[in-house]
Amino acid sequence: MIDILVYLFENYHDFSTRPKSKMLKRRLSAVGFEEEAITVALGWLDGLKTTPLIERPRDQRALRVYLPEEQRKLGPDCLAFIAFLEAADMLAPALRELVVEGAMLLEDDPVPLGKFKIIVLMILWSREQALEPLIVEELLDDGDHRLLH
Repeated sequence: MIDILVYLFENYHDFSTRPKSKMLKRRLSAVGFEEEAITVALGWLDGLKTTPLIERPRDQRALRVYLPEEQRKLGPDCLAFIAFLEAADMLAPALRELVVEGAMLLEDDPVPLGKFKIIVLMILWSREQALEPLIVEELLDDGDHRLLH
């Protein structure tokens, strides 16, 4: 599913310009993705677009307490990345909840940071959030190819 999501982002920079699901399924199949993975990925994306966001006012005193299952599944790296995005004003509370829900659906336990970043990217992309190039670069970076100085 993650590979399909990355492919969609790379080929359809504007979420609203992607083809309808039927056409998109054919294109993804022609590229070589498996039918089941295509169905899961497109179903997840369609669900993101239709899920209503419950906007909560930002309050610096507010604290999101993660359930033990969320802490285990997300692990310290993903939780720290959420905190980074919130501090940078890139992730509003309503979007954060979509990110947590999306990550909890992954089979990985704990969720690798690279996959988690793709979930974040897809949620921001599907909600047509303004994406700074440096943030996109960070979200697409799995950390394996960084040069240490």
